[in-house]
Amino acid sequence: TIQLIAYDYAEQIVQYLVQTMKYACFAIALLSGASAFTVPSTPASSAVKQESPSRLSPLFMGRAAAVRAATKGKTDAKKAKTNAYYGKKIIMAVKQGGSSDPVANLQLGMLIKAAKANSVPMDNINRAIKRATEKDAADFTESTFEAYGVGGASFIINALSDNANRCTADIRSAVSKKGGKMAESGSVMFMYDLKGKVEVPAVLDEEELLMAAIDAGVDDMELVDGDEEGTSIVYTDPKETGAMFDAIKAMGLEEGSKMSLSHVTKAPVECTEEEFEKNMAIIDALEELDDVDSVEHNMSN
Repeated sequence: TIQLIAYDYAEQIVQYLVQTMKYACFAIALLSGASAFTVPSTPASSAVKQESPSRLSPLFMGRAAAVRAATKGKTDAKKAKTNAYYGKKIIMAVKQGGSSDPVANLQLGMLIKAAKANSVPMDNINRAIKRATEKDAADFTESTFEAYGVGGASFIINALSDNANRCTADIRSAVSKKGGKMAESGSVMFMYDLKGKVEVPAVLDEEELLMAAIDAGVDDMELVDGDEEGTSIVYTDPKETGAMFDAIKAMGLEEGSKMSLSHVTKAPVECTEEEFEKNMAIIDALEELDDVDSVEHNMSN
């Protein structure tokens, strides 16, 4: 009997020790803050749901939208200026040539071709031709102004206006307010060559272009990289600009290509970043004027 009692007592002690060990392990787990059956708590700083890295924050989306809007605004403004320029040129051609028939009026025919190459809608072209035949149609005149910027920069300002006095005053004001200086006639122009210019939204193969140019009757051409990556510019004799565009068309690259006449500097200058920004401010102010069609410069950067 004593042995049985002793055995029962020993068994109870063992069970007590086992139970005590369990509680001890549980207490240790609680103190350490983790156990095999618990999930680590989320820090207070991460209580707010984190956005996926692939998604843009509202602030960033706002900035991106603003950049897109600004870019679109500049593109639309440039397109509107191009349309207005060709509208005025077509009116001039009809009035000077005495005919609204592009076959009989060769200057008008070339302008219509150039307008189409620069993505001017046919509705705009037809409205300009119709407007030119009306009695109260304005008389537009072309003017070229020369100016100096900073850091050796120079500008050729091309204008087309129905009010020469207003045009001159606006251009002088824009140049002087932005720190530029008007130049005497001829003091800047001699540093530039007038060339035909065809802009192509593709990288051209020089040999293929040369063959197409020869077939189109072009005697002189120069291929350079475009202002944007993946584009090209072809310079040629002003009289061969149309033929050069026909060569581009024959290569299947008519869509998006543009042709124009451009003054190309003989002696490009490299300005500092500060000088470049000041000169671009002058150009921007000039291009905002309705009478100014384009501004050409000699900056290489």
